[in-house]
Amino acid sequence: MTMNIASISISARATIDMHNLNNEGGEGNQIQTRMVDVIGADGRMHNVNAISGDMLKHIQAQHFFELAREQRLPLCAGCDHFDANRINADSAWIAEIPKGDRDALDSLLKRCAMDDTAGILITAGGRSLPRKSVVEFGWVVGIPSLVKTESYFHVKYVTEREKEHVAAAATAREKEGSNLGQAIFHRPASSGVYAIVCHLELGRIGYNDISQQYAVDEDERAQRARALIQSVMHTFLELNGAMRTTQLPHLVALEGIVTWSSSGAVPAPMVSPLAGGLEGDTYREQVRQIAGALNGKGQPVVAQESFESLSGFADQMRTLVDESVPAVLAAVR
Repeated sequence: MTMNIASISISARATIDMHNLNNEGGEGNQIQTRMVDVIGADGRMHNVNAISGDMLKHIQAQHFFELAREQRLPLCAGCDHFDANRINADSAWIAEIPKGDRDALDSLLKRCAMDDTAGILITAGGRSLPRKSVVEFGWVVGIPSLVKTESYFHVKYVTEREKEHVAAAATAREKEGSNLGQAIFHRPASSGVYAIVCHLELGRIGYNDISQQYAVDEDERAQRARALIQSVMHTFLELNGAMRTTQLPHLVALEGIVTWSSSGAVPAPMVSPLAGGLEGDTYREQVRQIAGALNGKGQPVVAQESFESLSGFADQMRTLVDESVPAVLAAVR
């Protein structure tokens, strides 16, 4: 069975133990983890550990890049090398870019699936032409009272035999700031339950926001949509980030709810898992009620499915990958 989907929303709680995915830098021999202030369900301000949504977007883009190359989706010269400048680094495209913004955006959408889905600001040729991303991530925020960050002592061990060589080398390289000898430092690790929100606008894949027409055909849009959903699934299952060589995160649990809408005029509802605090399931109940209100007594346009585990989430996303196609926005029909 094929489902026409305009938008997908994911609200989830993830239990992640002993991770150090997002840092603000270092001060002396102390690595500083990223902390944010949020209002808890108790109405009070809490300082909690968080992972930037920028990091999740980068992880998702990397997964999409790998899928796009495997599936031979079109990529511009910049994206084909995972260049952060993306199509702005495509000299051949810049040389032939149309003068009008509408035609330039059409050209971009046809040329590159990654710039289509991830969004880009075209600055080449003195332009300032935006392409809004079709996938959005919020911060991964620790739920107050359910997350904790601690600092752990580490040292680089140097044997007695090495000390003589180190002392001689240190004298010779003193002015070079070499990293010799024993180094004592403190490294943070965070554990807890985190709130995750994500939104995908499948209906806008290949859509030119200026002309309000699609620049790519239905088959190409469907292929890009499948790769996009799959890349988001991979993002949740493999949280990338800092310090993974010795602090690979323990992703213990994932629970939440996925909603999808078949109408571009009706949003797929989302409620932050921060809602309800320690109660846990309040956000999912709110999402179910919102979906019912949006559907009313007419033809249902919003569907929802809960998941209780990593495997349940993967199964649900697999279904969406296999059975969904991006809906056509009403303005185009």
